[in-house]
Amino acid sequence: MIRHRDLWQALDTLAAERGLTPSGLARAAGLDVTAFNPSKRVTPAGRPRWPGTESLARVLDVTGTTLEAFSRMLDGHAPHRATRPAARTRLRMSPLSHLELDGMFDSAGLPTGRHWDAWDLPGAAESDCYAVLVDTDAFDPVFRVGATLVVSPGAAIRRHDRVVLHRPDATLCAIVRDRGDDGMVLGGIGTQDGLDIPTLRTDHLHRITMAFL
Repeated sequence: MIRHRDLWQALDTLAAERGLTPSGLARAAGLDVTAFNPSKRVTPAGRPRWPGTESLARVLDVTGTTLEAFSRMLDGHAPHRATRPAARTRLRMSPLSHLELDGMFDSAGLPTGRHWDAWDLPGAAESDCYAVLVDTDAFDPVFRVGATLVVSPGAAIRRHDRVVLHRPDATLCAIVRDRGDDGMVLGGIGTQDGLDIPTLRTDHLHRITMAFL
């Protein structure tokens, strides 16, 4: 039997292991920033409030945690280290504003060239992942200046996912609102919230899989 207290404690542990607050974990998973706040864990009437299965699935996905490892945490055990690589993964990293420069990506939209710094991700990542340092306040408060985003060109993109949009004249962060007949329908985030962003066939969309704030 899963206890309410144990489930929330497991989520808090996942967040703490990655240097995140409950709000930061929710943001990294593409959820409302208050979704995991302690104040949301009990209703005004005093009844326990449980996180939804979609929210849990997003957290496991963004943290790279298996269902088996999470189940062990619910039972009060320490995370099984064999299921989560302890080694750090070195990723290419660039400030967001530099991604528009020539030679940063190849024709397939994958990072290339020598104009990248290196950044160590505390965990495992796909070989084509890269990191982006947010150096603009255009996406505040969702992604503040100084945040590091882990971006996966090969990850499947779903509705409500946050993505990096690459095109020859611009690079920005956006959220997937829906799928239209001609592709993704994007919206602005942060200070650009509510802004409709038309997409072109030549655009490259890369999913933001994790954020370190």
